[in-house]
Order: sequence, then C-alpha cells, then structure tokens
Amino acid sequence: MILNILLIEDETLFAKSVMKRLQREGHTPTIAETISDAYMVLEKTLPDIILLDVRLPDASGLDFLQVLREHQTWHVIPVVMMTAYGELEDAVRAMKLGATDYLKKPVDLDELVLTVNKVIQTQKLSQQLDYSHVRETHGSEPVVMVGQSNAMQAIKQQMERVIQLVDRAQTEYPVILINGETGTGKDVLARYYHQSGKWRDKPFVHVDCAALPKDLIEAELFGYERGAFTNAHQAKAGLIEVAEDGTLFLDEVGELPLELQSKLLNVLERRQIRRIGATQERAVNAHFIAATNRDLPQMVADGEFRSDLYFRLNVIQLQMPPLRERKIDIAPLAAHFVEMVARRYGLKPPVFTETAVSALQDYDWPGNIRELQHVVERAVMMSADGLIDVSQLIMQTTITTSQQLDPVEVLGHMTLEQVEKYLLEKALERTAGNVSRAARELGLTRMAMRYRMEKYQL
Repeated sequence: MILNILLIEDETLFAKSVMKRLQREGHTPTIAETISDAYMVLEKTLPDIILLDVRLPDASGLDFLQVLREHQTWHVIPVVMMTAYGELEDAVRAMKLGATDYLKKPVDLDELVLTVNKVIQTQKLSQQLDYSHVRETHGSEPVVMVGQSNAMQAIKQQMERVIQLVDRAQTEYPVILINGETGTGKDVLARYYHQSGKWRDKPFVHVDCAALPKDLIEAELFGYERGAFTNAHQAKAGLIEVAEDGTLFLDEVGELPLELQSKLLNVLERRQIRRIGATQERAVNAHFIAATNRDLPQMVADGEFRSDLYFRLNVIQLQMPPLRERKIDIAPLAAHFVEMVARRYGLKPPVFTETAVSALQDYDWPGNIRELQHVVERAVMMSADGLIDVSQLIMQTTITTSQQLDPVEVLGHMTLEQVEKYLLEKALERTAGNVSRAARELGLTRMAMRYRMEKYQL
C-alpha cells in the first residue's frame, strides 16, 4: 500500500534520512520544514499520515496538532508525534490532544516504518468497523422477511415466538444459532430479530469473524485497557461492549480461532467481559446471535470447535433453507428486489415476462438469495423498456453452458463498476463465499478483496 506521508521536521539531515527510508518502502513522502510550509501542503493535498516534530522554528507542533484536530477536514489524518528524549510531558500532552502515536528522538528508522504501517492498518480497520456499526445501527430500510413457503413461514413463526418471550425477559437473553448455506439470508433473519424487539433503537453490531485479522480480533471483540500492549495508548471498548442492550451478530462464528472460543464461552455463560489488560470484569447485557455455514458438529468431532461453546450457542437453533428447496419464494423475492433497486435509482419498476419468471424458477441458485438479488439488480439496470426478459438475466449457467454467448455481448452494456462487481459476485459464488479463495482467483490480496466487497456491499 503506497502512502502519501507528510513529514514536518526542520532537522535537514534527519528529514532526508527518513525520506529515503520511506521511499525504499514504496511510500511518497513530502517534507515541510515549518508549520507555514505544512499549511501550504495541506491546502493542496490530504496526506495519509503526518509525522510531526514537537519543536519547530515558527510554531509548536503541539499547537499545530490542536489545529489539525479541530479542522473540519484535517481532523481525520492520523498524526505521529516525534519528541526529544526526556520530553515526556510533551508526549503525554500530544496523546491527550489526539495524536495517534509518538516516537522518541533519536528515532530508529525501522521502528518508524513499523509504527507508520501499524497506525495505517489500525486506522483503516477502525474506519471499517465504525462504518459498519453506523450502517447497522441506522439502517435506512426496514427488514422484510419475504417468503410464502412452509419452511420460511415456520422460521418466521419460531423467531416471532422467541421475540415475544425475550420481550418479557428481565435478565439475560437466550443465545440464537442460525445455520444455513452462504447467501440464504442469515443476516436478514438476525436483523429481523433486532428490529422486531423492544431493543430496536439500540445498536446492532455485525461482526464478520472471517474478515477480522487474526492478530486484531481479540482486541476488537473484547477491547483493551491503556498500556495493554504496544501502541495501546488509550483504552478502547470492544464490539461486545458496544452492543450493550442491543444485538451482537457473530457472523461465520465457525471461523473464530480456538484460543478465543473459550473467552466467548465465558462471556455467554457469565455475561461478563474482561478487556485485555484489565483486572476487573464488566457486565454485558446484549442479545447474542451466531450464524454459520459450517457443520459445527463435524468441526467439534475434528477438534476445530469447542464442544462446550457449540452446546452454549445451540440453545435456539434455526435452519435457513436453500433457495432451491423453496422455489415458491423465488418470484416474490425477485419482485421485492425489483422494488428495492428501482426505488434506489429512482426508476419505474420493470415487470418480468413469463419466460423470465420460468427461467428464475428453473435455476438452482447455488448462491441462494444473495445471487438472486444481484441477478435482479443487474436486470433492472439493463432493462430499458419496462420489461425484464431472459436476455437480461445473467446467471451462472447462462455463461458456462451457452457456447454461443459472447462475453462482450454479456458485459458490453455494463459500466466498469458493474463489471467489477459482477466478477466479484461470480468469484464468491464459485468459492461458496470463501473470500481468500475468491481473492486468489481474481489475483487480489485479501485486503483488496475485502475493500471491494465493502465498496459494493457484498
């Protein structure tokens, strides 16, 4: 990842050494010897990170830090302060003013590179988690459970029964486990539970256990105290605490590392959490929902999942059926997605032809509801005459079995972003939602894959 780094430093030799080292790492550094020069740089471009000396010729770096943190645009830039040895008070004040980290002079260049990389990674993950939290807590559209099949009606009735009982509960709430293939709507069922209860105005925190980096997942889930580890300069609540009085949705719980499963079990059993580095526990009173597409009993037998955690999660189990087993729901779901997409883009909802409906119902939908939603979205965007016919339905078998179909003809009416989203969807369908395998197929890093999935809300 190439970073634009602003170094504000008046010691010329040191500044040049830092610049050369950052360039060797592939970054693009810019040097400003004074605060005045720094203002000129910031007026032209927004750097990814600022390395700021405390002592500068025309002003104090600490005063400049305060200006940055109060600025409407610049406040988001992470700042690493550089203080001379022994100036502990400056370092303390810098952290209170909102510095992301600090380095002691003389600065070790290896340590500087490590600090820059860690600050950027932490900042990026924090932004993703904050965005996810805001999006889940303040969703713009209410969740609708679409489906007339016996299986879906039974699941809806079971969930509504659970919600009624939980509404009456005064203490802890039962844990819910949702099983089902990738794309069957496990997250929709979790949101339906949240929005249907008295706690609907509380946070809904969606944690993708497969997406969080393994070296950060414990800190993100359980939180940490100041000084718990290197660069833990201030305490931070974990996602379990953030979900207090609301709902914590542990998506793909089967991907949770074994060493953290015992900690999660302790939280579920005792409704107490201990941050990393803390000596005291905190009470948590959230609604816990876990979901997985894995065979947890088989994972228990293989030693990949704790049996006691499985039994604790499996208090109330709901099984989401695959779409191929409830074909009566395909047409209502497709109509629902047409309404959603048309409303989003300000279009008049197109209508499916009879042959299009038959094609939808004859398809096996290996990607389940998620695949159906994406197929319908493409069809709505490509429909110009108010009708959706078979020619607008680009499904997996359409491409793999039809020899006469030209890829240019299939993709030629899409924008570049639509093509990119389409390729991502197909890679995820082929790999049954395995992000790492899909990334390898597309020649992307896992981080780049996650970025694009977040971009297109996949």
